[in-house]
Amino acid sequence: MKTALDTTTHTNSFALIFDDFKQITKAGLAFSVVFSSIAGYLLGAENFSLKVLLLLAFGGYFMVGASNAFNQLIEKDLDALMKRTQNRPIPSGRMSTNTAFIIAVTFTILGVITLYVVNPKTAMFGAISIFLYTCVYTPLKTKTPLAVFVGAFPGAIPFMLGWVAATNDFGIEPGTLFMIQFFWQFPHFWAIGWVLDEDYNRAGFKMLPTGKKDKATAIQIIMYTIWMILASVFPVTGLTGRLTLSVPAAILVFLLGLGMLGFAFRLYQKRDNKSARALMLASVSYITLMQIVYVVDKFLS
Repeated sequence: MKTALDTTTHTNSFALIFDDFKQITKAGLAFSVVFSSIAGYLLGAENFSLKVLLLLAFGGYFMVGASNAFNQLIEKDLDALMKRTQNRPIPSGRMSTNTAFIIAVTFTILGVITLYVVNPKTAMFGAISIFLYTCVYTPLKTKTPLAVFVGAFPGAIPFMLGWVAATNDFGIEPGTLFMIQFFWQFPHFWAIGWVLDEDYNRAGFKMLPTGKKDKATAIQIIMYTIWMILASVFPVTGLTGRLTLSVPAAILVFLLGLGMLGFAFRLYQKRDNKSARALMLASVSYITLMQIVYVVDKFLS
């Protein structure tokens, strides 16, 4: 006969296992990727399909989950050196490498198959994303700051992936969505790299462009933020095919970008972790609000 204690213990064990599963697949990051993919789908879709949207959402989650599981498997020894990651499932000993490998492989297969059901091009870009993140970006993190440049490619795929899922086509429209999120990656990840620089140094990760929390790094953050703003408002010119942006929406996106740029200039002036953390949060707000403006503008125009 089960006692109340047995039931509580079983519930707690399940909760811990589920929490480890969320950590190994980085559920929070995965959901933000799914959000970007859905935004891209809504921008590209001429006829809304709930089936395609759900396949895209699940495929996107599998894709990110696989990349992160492989990443944590490869970096298990380095994760043990950093305060931020030493309690992750593998370095803490709560999850075996075999279990993590099974999750990674299973998610890769499920992700590619799910996205292939949407259309072959979507599956191809999903597979490219997993490959670049796992086989190129991850090994480069301890070799060169150019790892961030390489990592920006898989990081920029989700927004355009939604458009490709909706249209089965890659052209100027998804290319523009890709460029917006590509340029956004740099201020976002360099802000994270600035805040976590001491921790990253323990594992030998080279995340900042100059290797230091200096003015040169801050200037690069400012420059990439400006490129991001320009790419974000470019569709107002009418030169990006079916991807359009009304003048009021472009002004709103521009103002959101100026807000983020203001945090970048503040980092240049202060060069402290508080300013970098503020920029990191501003970047997350920007990409989310910008995508919402794009989608709302499409349906109101």
